[in-house]
Amino acid sequence: MSSVFVTGSTQGIGLETATTLIAAGHQVVLHARDEARAADAHVLLPEAAGIVVGDLASLAQTRELAAAAARVGPFDAVIHNAGVGGGVPERAVTADGLERIFQINVVAPYLLTALMPRPSRLIYLTSGLEEAGRVEWDDLQFDYRSWDGMQAYSDSKLYDVMLAFAVARRWPKTVVNAVDPGWVKTRMGGPAATDELPQGADTQVWLAVGTDSDEIGISGRYLKHRRVLTANPEARDEAQQEKLLAVLAEITGVRLPD
Repeated sequence: MSSVFVTGSTQGIGLETATTLIAAGHQVVLHARDEARAADAHVLLPEAAGIVVGDLASLAQTRELAAAAARVGPFDAVIHNAGVGGGVPERAVTADGLERIFQINVVAPYLLTALMPRPSRLIYLTSGLEEAGRVEWDDLQFDYRSWDGMQAYSDSKLYDVMLAFAVARRWPKTVVNAVDPGWVKTRMGGPAATDELPQGADTQVWLAVGTDSDEIGISGRYLKHRRVLTANPEARDEAQQEKLLAVLAEITGVRLPD
């Protein structure tokens, strides 16, 4: 039995991931954005080992979430599943002054990674749209560019792959990978999506608790449906990775531990 923490696990792919892990006999701690969602999750998954609450659009709440998760840990695996899509017509800024998609999709998983005890396995969810992502160091948060929600989302998913590769390189004793779950029939994916929920959750479940393959122990990959894919070339650039870590450390005031 493994102990697993899944962010964004009250609906969609995260809920399916947690449900599958619990059904297989693993100890799973859920994450909800607020108390109402936590109560709903408790009804849906009463067998969960616990539920921690925190809004990833808040740096303060993300810090509190990391501390709460650490108290109910440690974990064998952490799955950074939580994220928001790009279908928003206008740029939104959080109370921290950060562009919302960037904060939830990139800053939050970095901060949780940096503050929580190091697990044996780490999985970051990305998207096939990372291929369309562009690194714009002078305008990471669309302060100056014309707002394009889907480009902001694609960029954030590229940064997630960069983050996964950077952590894999920095933490050689932790198996770290990025996963594209596919185009899944969720609220974000929509009814026209081609993949069902079980397929969308399968790869990260396999990476988190699998023991059936030598591939489970390989770090620093980008996968979809258990197949290794080639990521956006910018994600493999170690100088770019280091710059992203430096930017995120400056934003959060927290440096990724060695």
